[in-house]
Amino acid sequence: MVPVGPSVVPLRRPRRLVEGDRVAVVAPAGPVPKDRLDAGCAILRSWGLDVVVMPHVLSVHPSFEYLAGTDAERAADLQEAWCSPDFAAVLCARGGYGVQRVSSLLDWGAMAAAAPKAFVGYSDITALHSAFARLLGVATLHGPMIAAEAFVTSGSTADGLRSMLFGGEAGTVLTSPSARALVPGVASGVTVGGCLALIAAELGTPTGLPSAAGALVLLEDVGEKAYRLDGFLTHLLRSGWLTGAAGIALGSWHDCEPVEHLMLDRLGGLGVPVLTDLGFGHGPSSITVPLGVPATLDAEAGTLTLDAAALS
Repeated sequence: MVPVGPSVVPLRRPRRLVEGDRVAVVAPAGPVPKDRLDAGCAILRSWGLDVVVMPHVLSVHPSFEYLAGTDAERAADLQEAWCSPDFAAVLCARGGYGVQRVSSLLDWGAMAAAAPKAFVGYSDITALHSAFARLLGVATLHGPMIAAEAFVTSGSTADGLRSMLFGGEAGTVLTSPSARALVPGVASGVTVGGCLALIAAELGTPTGLPSAAGALVLLEDVGEKAYRLDGFLTHLLRSGWLTGAAGIALGSWHDCEPVEHLMLDRLGGLGVPVLTDLGFGHGPSSITVPLGVPATLDAEAGTLTLDAAALS
Protein backbone atom coordinates (compact mmCIF):
# COMPACT_ATOMS: atom_id res chain seq x y z
CA MET A 1 0.00 0.00 0.00
CA VAL A 2 1.08 3.58 -0.56
CA PRO A 3 0.73 6.54 1.79
CA VAL A 4 -2.91 7.72 1.74
CA GLY A 5 -4.19 11.08 2.94
CA PRO A 6 -2.52 12.44 6.06
CA SER A 7 -1.12 9.19 7.44
CA VAL A 8 1.55 6.61 6.65
CA VAL A 9 0.55 2.98 6.18
CA PRO A 10 2.54 -0.28 5.88
CA LEU A 11 4.13 -0.91 2.49
CA ARG A 12 4.64 -4.00 0.33
CA ARG A 13 7.67 -5.94 1.50
CA PRO A 14 9.98 -7.57 -1.05
CA ARG A 15 11.13 -11.12 -0.41
CA ARG A 16 14.21 -11.79 1.69
CA LEU A 17 17.40 -13.00 0.03
CA VAL A 18 18.75 -16.54 -0.18
CA GLU A 19 22.19 -17.75 -1.18
CA GLY A 20 22.63 -17.74 -4.94
CA ASP A 21 20.50 -14.63 -5.50
CA ARG A 22 21.77 -12.13 -8.05
CA VAL A 23 21.96 -8.55 -6.79
CA ALA A 24 22.70 -5.28 -8.59
CA VAL A 25 24.98 -2.50 -7.35
CA VAL A 26 24.07 1.03 -8.53
CA ALA A 27 25.47 4.54 -7.98
CA PRO A 28 22.58 7.03 -8.25
CA ALA A 29 24.45 9.84 -6.47
CA GLY A 30 28.17 10.51 -5.98
CA PRO A 31 31.28 8.91 -7.55
CA VAL A 32 32.50 5.61 -6.16
CA PRO A 33 36.07 4.70 -5.05
CA LYS A 34 36.99 1.49 -6.86
CA ASP A 35 38.99 -0.02 -4.01
CA ARG A 36 36.08 0.22 -1.57
CA LEU A 37 33.62 -0.95 -4.23
CA ASP A 38 35.74 -4.05 -4.80
CA ALA A 39 35.99 -4.67 -1.05
CA GLY A 40 32.24 -4.25 -0.56
CA CYS A 41 31.39 -6.55 -3.46
CA ALA A 42 33.74 -9.17 -2.02
CA ILE A 43 31.77 -9.10 1.23
CA LEU A 44 28.51 -9.61 -0.67
CA ARG A 45 30.00 -12.51 -2.59
CA SER A 46 31.15 -14.09 0.69
CA TRP A 47 27.44 -14.22 1.61
CA GLY A 48 26.77 -16.41 -1.42
CA LEU A 49 25.34 -13.62 -3.59
CA ASP A 50 25.95 -13.20 -7.33
CA VAL A 51 26.96 -9.52 -7.56
CA VAL A 52 26.54 -7.48 -10.74
CA VAL A 53 27.98 -3.95 -10.83
CA MET A 54 25.87 -1.86 -13.19
CA PRO A 55 27.68 -0.27 -16.18
CA HIS A 56 28.08 3.32 -14.92
CA VAL A 57 28.86 2.77 -11.23
CA LEU A 58 32.48 3.85 -11.68
CA SER A 59 31.69 6.69 -14.08
CA VAL A 60 32.23 10.37 -13.27
CA HIS A 61 30.16 13.21 -14.73
CA PRO A 62 32.14 15.05 -17.43
CA SER A 63 31.41 18.49 -15.92
CA PHE A 64 30.51 17.88 -12.26
CA GLU A 65 32.98 15.58 -10.53
CA TYR A 66 30.69 15.18 -7.52
CA LEU A 67 28.33 13.02 -9.62
CA ALA A 68 28.77 9.38 -10.64
CA GLY A 69 28.23 9.70 -14.38
CA THR A 70 25.57 11.75 -16.13
CA ASP A 71 22.05 11.98 -14.78
CA ALA A 72 20.80 9.82 -17.67
CA GLU A 73 23.43 7.15 -16.98
CA ARG A 74 22.66 6.97 -13.28
CA ALA A 75 18.93 6.83 -13.94
CA ALA A 76 19.34 4.11 -16.59
CA ASP A 77 21.39 1.91 -14.26
CA LEU A 78 18.86 2.22 -11.45
CA GLN A 79 15.83 1.62 -13.64
CA GLU A 80 17.38 -1.37 -15.39
CA ALA A 81 18.40 -2.93 -12.09
CA TRP A 82 14.95 -2.42 -10.55
CA CYS A 83 12.96 -3.58 -13.54
CA SER A 84 15.09 -6.62 -14.43
CA PRO A 85 13.65 -9.89 -13.12
CA ASP A 86 17.23 -11.20 -12.84
CA PHE A 87 17.91 -9.24 -9.65
CA ALA A 88 16.59 -9.95 -6.17
CA ALA A 89 17.98 -6.73 -4.65
CA VAL A 90 19.36 -3.34 -5.61
CA LEU A 91 22.18 -2.05 -3.40
CA CYS A 92 23.55 1.49 -3.60
CA ALA A 93 27.32 1.94 -3.77
CA ARG A 94 27.46 5.33 -2.03
CA GLY A 95 25.55 8.51 -1.24
CA GLY A 96 26.92 12.01 -1.67
CA TYR A 97 24.66 14.09 -3.91
CA GLY A 98 22.74 13.47 -7.12
CA VAL A 99 19.61 11.43 -6.46
CA GLN A 100 17.24 14.37 -6.82
CA ARG A 101 18.68 15.08 -10.28
CA VAL A 102 17.64 11.62 -11.54
CA SER A 103 14.20 11.28 -9.90
CA SER A 104 12.37 12.96 -12.79
CA LEU A 105 14.22 10.80 -15.35
CA LEU A 106 12.94 7.49 -13.98
CA ASP A 107 9.93 5.75 -15.51
CA TRP A 108 7.99 5.28 -12.30
CA GLY A 109 5.17 3.49 -14.11
CA ALA A 110 7.54 0.83 -15.41
CA MET A 111 9.18 0.54 -11.99
CA ALA A 112 5.78 0.14 -10.31
CA ALA A 113 4.96 -2.70 -12.70
CA ALA A 114 8.16 -4.57 -11.79
CA ALA A 115 8.27 -7.06 -8.94
CA PRO A 116 9.45 -5.35 -5.73
CA LYS A 117 12.93 -6.19 -4.49
CA ALA A 118 15.11 -5.28 -1.55
CA PHE A 119 16.59 -1.79 -1.87
CA VAL A 120 19.40 -0.54 0.39
CA GLY A 121 21.11 2.79 1.05
CA TYR A 122 21.13 5.91 3.22
CA SER A 123 22.34 9.53 3.10
CA ASP A 124 21.36 11.01 -0.31
CA ILE A 125 19.50 7.74 -0.97
CA THR A 126 16.86 9.05 1.46
CA ALA A 127 15.24 10.74 -1.55
CA LEU A 128 14.77 7.32 -3.16
CA HIS A 129 13.43 5.77 0.04
CA SER A 130 10.63 8.35 0.07
CA ALA A 131 10.04 7.97 -3.68
CA PHE A 132 9.84 4.18 -3.45
CA ALA A 133 7.35 4.53 -0.59
CA ARG A 134 5.17 7.15 -2.25
CA LEU A 135 5.28 6.05 -5.90
CA LEU A 136 5.95 2.30 -5.68
CA GLY A 137 4.46 1.44 -2.28
CA VAL A 138 7.54 -0.63 -1.44
CA ALA A 139 9.33 -0.97 1.91
CA THR A 140 13.09 -0.38 1.80
CA LEU A 141 16.15 -0.74 4.02
CA HIS A 142 17.99 2.25 5.48
CA GLY A 143 21.37 0.57 5.55
CA PRO A 144 25.02 0.90 4.59
CA MET A 145 26.19 1.54 1.06
CA ILE A 146 28.40 -1.15 -0.44
CA ALA A 147 31.38 1.16 -1.02
CA ALA A 148 30.95 3.05 2.26
CA GLU A 149 33.89 2.89 4.66
CA ALA A 150 31.66 1.62 7.47
CA PHE A 151 30.50 -1.36 5.41
CA VAL A 152 33.99 -2.54 4.49
CA THR A 153 35.67 -1.82 7.85
CA SER A 154 32.97 -2.49 10.47
CA GLY A 155 32.06 -6.14 10.87
CA SER A 156 28.96 -5.29 12.91
CA THR A 157 27.71 -2.97 10.16
CA ALA A 158 28.06 -5.63 7.47
CA ASP A 159 26.60 -8.32 9.72
CA GLY A 160 23.60 -6.11 10.49
CA LEU A 161 22.82 -5.67 6.80
CA ARG A 162 23.24 -9.36 6.12
CA SER A 163 20.93 -10.24 8.99
CA MET A 164 18.24 -7.90 7.68
CA LEU A 165 18.53 -9.03 4.05
CA PHE A 166 18.39 -12.73 4.87
CA GLY A 167 16.18 -12.54 7.97
CA GLY A 168 14.82 -9.49 9.75
CA GLU A 169 11.97 -11.39 11.38
CA ALA A 170 9.13 -9.80 13.32
CA GLY A 171 10.32 -9.31 16.88
CA THR A 172 13.83 -8.26 15.83
CA VAL A 173 15.10 -5.70 18.35
CA LEU A 174 17.30 -2.87 17.09
CA THR A 175 19.39 -0.90 19.58
CA SER A 176 22.86 0.45 20.31
CA PRO A 177 24.94 0.69 23.48
CA SER A 178 24.36 4.45 23.69
CA ALA A 179 20.62 4.47 22.91
CA ARG A 180 18.63 6.41 25.51
CA ALA A 181 15.46 8.44 25.97
CA LEU A 182 15.26 12.19 25.37
CA VAL A 183 11.51 11.99 25.94
CA PRO A 184 10.27 8.77 27.61
CA GLY A 185 7.42 6.68 26.34
CA VAL A 186 6.37 3.86 24.02
CA ALA A 187 4.88 4.33 20.56
CA SER A 188 4.03 2.20 17.53
CA GLY A 189 3.82 3.13 13.87
CA VAL A 190 5.28 2.61 10.42
CA THR A 191 8.91 3.66 10.06
CA VAL A 192 9.81 6.56 7.76
CA GLY A 193 12.75 8.91 7.45
CA GLY A 194 16.47 9.01 6.84
CA CYS A 195 18.84 11.93 6.35
CA LEU A 196 17.28 15.08 7.82
CA ALA A 197 18.59 17.42 5.11
CA LEU A 198 17.10 15.25 2.35
CA ILE A 199 13.74 14.89 4.08
CA ALA A 200 13.49 18.67 4.31
CA ALA A 201 14.65 19.09 0.69
CA GLU A 202 12.03 16.63 -0.57
CA LEU A 203 9.06 18.49 0.93
CA GLY A 204 6.74 19.68 -1.80
CA THR A 205 8.23 17.46 -4.51
CA PRO A 206 6.41 14.61 -6.30
CA THR A 207 8.65 12.07 -4.55
CA GLY A 208 8.64 13.40 -0.99
CA LEU A 209 6.29 11.89 1.58
CA PRO A 210 3.52 14.43 2.22
CA SER A 211 3.23 13.70 5.95
CA ALA A 212 4.69 11.67 8.80
CA ALA A 213 1.35 11.43 10.63
CA GLY A 214 1.09 8.14 12.50
CA ALA A 215 4.70 7.22 11.73
CA LEU A 216 7.85 6.50 13.70
CA VAL A 217 10.24 9.07 12.24
CA LEU A 218 13.93 8.20 11.88
CA LEU A 219 16.31 11.18 11.60
CA GLU A 220 20.10 11.45 11.20
CA ASP A 221 22.64 13.60 9.35
CA VAL A 222 26.36 14.27 8.94
CA GLY A 223 28.72 17.25 8.99
CA GLU A 224 26.14 19.95 9.75
CA LYS A 225 26.25 23.07 11.90
CA ALA A 226 23.64 23.27 14.65
CA TYR A 227 21.86 26.21 13.02
CA ARG A 228 21.36 24.26 9.80
CA LEU A 229 19.92 21.27 11.66
CA ASP A 230 17.70 23.75 13.54
CA GLY A 231 16.53 25.11 10.19
CA PHE A 232 15.71 21.68 8.79
CA LEU A 233 13.75 20.69 11.90
CA THR A 234 11.94 24.02 12.04
CA HIS A 235 10.99 23.62 8.38
CA LEU A 236 9.50 20.18 9.11
CA LEU A 237 7.60 21.62 12.06
CA ARG A 238 6.29 24.73 10.28
CA SER A 239 5.21 22.75 7.22
CA GLY A 240 3.17 20.41 9.42
CA TRP A 241 5.13 17.39 8.20
CA LEU A 242 5.78 16.19 11.76
CA THR A 243 2.22 16.83 12.97
CA GLY A 244 0.74 13.59 14.27
CA ALA A 245 4.01 11.64 14.25
CA ALA A 246 3.85 8.75 16.72
CA GLY A 247 7.47 8.87 17.86
CA ILE A 248 11.00 9.90 16.91
CA ALA A 249 14.18 7.81 16.71
CA LEU A 250 17.43 9.72 16.27
CA GLY A 251 20.50 8.07 14.75
CA SER A 252 24.05 9.29 14.27
CA TRP A 253 25.10 12.94 13.90
CA HIS A 254 28.67 12.24 12.80
CA ASP A 255 30.80 15.41 12.54
CA CYS A 256 27.80 17.58 13.44
CA GLU A 257 27.86 20.18 16.20
CA PRO A 258 26.29 18.95 19.48
CA VAL A 259 22.62 18.22 18.87
CA GLU A 260 21.00 16.80 22.01
CA HIS A 261 19.76 20.10 23.44
CA LEU A 262 18.63 21.21 19.97
CA MET A 263 16.67 17.99 19.38
CA LEU A 264 14.92 18.33 22.72
CA ASP A 265 14.10 21.97 22.00
CA ARG A 266 12.70 21.30 18.52
CA LEU A 267 11.11 17.85 19.01
CA GLY A 268 10.22 17.73 22.71
CA GLY A 269 7.10 19.81 22.14
CA LEU A 270 5.56 17.15 19.90
CA GLY A 271 4.56 15.24 23.02
CA VAL A 272 5.78 11.90 21.67
CA PRO A 273 8.61 9.55 22.71
CA VAL A 274 12.04 10.58 21.43
CA LEU A 275 14.86 8.02 21.41
CA THR A 276 18.39 9.22 20.68
CA ASP A 277 21.64 7.54 19.58
CA LEU A 278 19.96 4.49 18.08
CA GLY A 279 22.99 3.99 15.84
CA PHE A 280 21.72 4.20 12.27
CA GLY A 281 23.15 6.47 9.59
CA HIS A 282 26.55 8.06 9.02
CA GLY A 283 29.51 7.14 11.18
CA PRO A 284 32.16 4.47 11.66
CA SER A 285 29.44 1.84 12.20
CA SER A 286 25.67 1.71 11.73
CA ILE A 287 22.65 -0.54 12.04
CA THR A 288 20.19 -1.36 9.25
CA VAL A 289 16.61 -0.20 9.84
CA PRO A 290 13.62 -1.07 7.62
CA LEU A 291 11.47 1.79 6.31
CA GLY A 292 7.77 1.29 5.64
CA VAL A 293 7.44 -1.48 8.25
CA PRO A 294 5.38 -1.43 11.50
CA ALA A 295 7.54 -1.17 14.61
CA THR A 296 7.41 -0.22 18.29
CA LEU A 297 9.73 2.34 19.84
CA ASP A 298 10.48 2.12 23.56
CA ALA A 299 12.50 5.21 24.41
CA GLU A 300 13.35 4.22 27.99
CA ALA A 301 14.48 0.73 26.92
CA GLY A 302 16.44 2.24 24.02
CA THR A 303 14.90 -0.12 21.47
CA LEU A 304 13.08 -0.24 18.16
CA THR A 305 11.30 -3.59 17.72
CA LEU A 306 9.98 -4.78 14.35
CA ASP A 307 6.28 -5.67 14.55
CA ALA A 308 6.48 -7.29 11.11
CA ALA A 309 9.31 -8.86 9.15
CA ALA A 310 11.53 -6.41 7.26
CA LEU A 311 11.21 -8.55 4.13
CA SER A 312 8.63 -11.19 3.32
